[in-house]
Amino acid sequence: MSSNRAQAAVKAEAVHKQNIQRSLEHRLQVARATGNEQLIRQLEAEMACYG
Repeated sequence: MSSNRAQAAVKAEAVHKQNIQRSLEHRLQVARATGNEQLIRQLEAEMACYG
C-alpha cells in the first residue's frame, strides 16, 4: 500500500512540475509579445530552476 502512495506522490510531483513549466512558458510568451524585458528575464531565470 505504501508503494502505491509513493508512486502516486511521484506522479503528482511530475504533473505539478509540468503544470508549472507550462504556465511559465505561457507567461513568457505573453511577456515577449508585450515586450516586457524585465519580466522576460525574470521568467527565464525561473524556468532555469525548473528546467
